[in-house]
Amino acid sequence: MAIKQITPYLFFSGTADKAIKHYEKALGAKIEGGAVMRFGDVPPGGGMPPCPAADKDRVMHALLHIGGGQVMISDVPSDKKASTVSNVEVVLDFDDVAETTAKFDALAAGGEITSPLQDTFWGAKFGTLTDAYGIRWMFNCTLKK
Repeated sequence: MAIKQITPYLFFSGTADKAIKHYEKALGAKIEGGAVMRFGDVPPGGGMPPCPAADKDRVMHALLHIGGGQVMISDVPSDKKASTVSNVEVVLDFDDVAETTAKFDALAAGGEITSPLQDTFWGAKFGTLTDAYGIRWMFNCTLKK
């Protein structure tokens, strides 16, 4: 059986709702079906332990479409912390420098630019940032020759 696609799953410590809104505004992300599933939405006997009151409004699952790709998003339960240490970054590939710059600046709001957008030896404009929610992103825009 062939792999259909690869989808990053981003985890948050209670800030998934804010991150989703940020990604909608900064990147034009769209929530699949317009719905976010919450831990409190799981029916009793739904194969999950009872939901603590502190978790009922946390995001259990959301699928966001960003350009031609997608990411899944979830909060971890309130008694856990999402990892902030990772060797993974989410790459966004563009074909328009103005759009790259606008989305880079929008996603960087409240976060940290780790490498500003700049021309590279491989013929692209490239930059990296960590957003306000601790997710690391790479932006790559192949320059037209």
